[in-house]
Amino acid sequence: MAPKTSPDRLIYMPLGGAGEIGMNAYIYGYGPKDRERLILVDMGVAFPDMDSSPGVDLILPDISWLVDRLDRLDAIFITHGHEDHIGALPHLWPLLKKPVYARPFTAALGRGKMEEAGLSRDAIRVVGPMTPIEVGPFSVQYVPVSHSIPESAALCIDTPAGRIIHSGDFKLDPNPVVGEPWDDKVFEALAKERPIKALMCDSTNVFSKSPGRSESSIGGNLSELIKNASGMMVATTFASNVARLKTLAEAGKAAGRSVCFLGRAMRKMITAGEESGILQRFPKSVTVEEAVDIPRGNLMLIVTGSQGERRAASAQLARGKYLGMELREGDTFLFSSRTIPGNERDIGRVVNQLSEKGVEIVDESGGLYHVSGHANRPDLEHVHRLLLPDMVIPMHGEHRHLREHAKIATDAGIQSVVATNGIMIDLTGDVPGVCGYFQMGRVYLDGTALVGAMDGVIRDRIRMALNGHVTVTMIVDEDGSALGEPWADMMGLPPTGKGGRDFVETLEGDLAEFVGSAGRKILADDDKLEEALKRVVRQVAMEEIGKKPEVTIVISRLSAE
Repeated sequence: MAPKTSPDRLIYMPLGGAGEIGMNAYIYGYGPKDRERLILVDMGVAFPDMDSSPGVDLILPDISWLVDRLDRLDAIFITHGHEDHIGALPHLWPLLKKPVYARPFTAALGRGKMEEAGLSRDAIRVVGPMTPIEVGPFSVQYVPVSHSIPESAALCIDTPAGRIIHSGDFKLDPNPVVGEPWDDKVFEALAKERPIKALMCDSTNVFSKSPGRSESSIGGNLSELIKNASGMMVATTFASNVARLKTLAEAGKAAGRSVCFLGRAMRKMITAGEESGILQRFPKSVTVEEAVDIPRGNLMLIVTGSQGERRAASAQLARGKYLGMELREGDTFLFSSRTIPGNERDIGRVVNQLSEKGVEIVDESGGLYHVSGHANRPDLEHVHRLLLPDMVIPMHGEHRHLREHAKIATDAGIQSVVATNGIMIDLTGDVPGVCGYFQMGRVYLDGTALVGAMDGVIRDRIRMALNGHVTVTMIVDEDGSALGEPWADMMGLPPTGKGGRDFVETLEGDLAEFVGSAGRKILADDDKLEEALKRVVRQVAMEEIGKKPEVTIVISRLSAE
């Protein structure tokens, strides 16, 4: 008798972006259990902080689960060009090497990233809106939505088990300045054509109880602010918010100011927008070389670094000169952006440095100079009613966002479940159910190397940051006796201990005393000798400075030859 085969099932599992803001990566699968054909939606990054990931450049999703099932992966779909959705592409694509689909503007950004990494542009395939892409058992359409970057899209994913809408990042904006408006009729038609089995939905602004506002609503406020500003006007926003760049530039021009863009990421976005035809009639700008000679009252800088990034233009201007430009007392600096949770300290540092210079600082002031690119609670409820899905699976948010979104859906009579990174959901039946859990870590881009969360590199770096480091070097001669006394070098520790004693001298004295009394068995065994020397260092350090530093022991043995 032939063995029974498992019935086909439809599964969903986030690798990143569910239970956190950023690092978006979502898997869909259809087929027999544990043999499903798979697609991946988005390959994003998160940004590090010095407390939890010192020295790290980017944080990437852990795709080891996918790599282990690489023969089942058919394609990768990128919803839009924000770094938390596309930023990991050049770093992780070499592990997957599958076709990547994106709309023209997103593809232009992705191809630029691939080229910079020495990878082929041809990996990314350009697709148009509402054009079905057939991959394995899936048929995928890009559905235009409004967001804070052009050509954002939801995905309509058709499977033999039903139709899924993956919302991507979106807002209900009928006039987004740049890019396509939100259109209820498009989604109504999708739901009418085939019932929506599941809506995977952005949850970022679920706690915002007022309807979202259009990008076009802030142009007048910005114009008024810039017109009345004294000295040089500087504004920062997300480099990817091309609509805001245009709004700011137009407001600067209307105020009679020459506009100069500072920051590599911002210039790249503008170039990609113009080349792809997204940016039409974009105000002409001046180069930084030209800006140096323009009177301050006639100049407006639009700069990168709205989140306080140390190397971005905003932070460098706050610290001193940047490309010949310098802020002075009486200038005005506008943050036309919201603070991403976790960046408060970095932004606060920039604000204080600007304040010390006498610069007038203006923040987003309750919506006067910034609107979010994400749907608020009433907007989410509107989309639920519009699509009438059988189930809502919240995504793109911290756990509290996902839980609140699930509650809204449940209260409206829609099946819902919270699925954080690594939780696999079976969507096949009428009720979503957890069908697996896989431990998901994260991968750190550390310089040019990819470092796993369990590799210990970042853990050791944090320990050294917290406790300092001591290196002890000792030489053992041919007869197995200590040649001279051990010596110590330290980093990140105070030079003096109790009573003002020199810490290194005290440490080396205790090490010499231990070695002088150590038996031949200990001196002959590197492992035992290393452990004993570490114990001495930590005991002395606790007594002298109240810390247990990280310790490295270097034992050099002379050969009899």
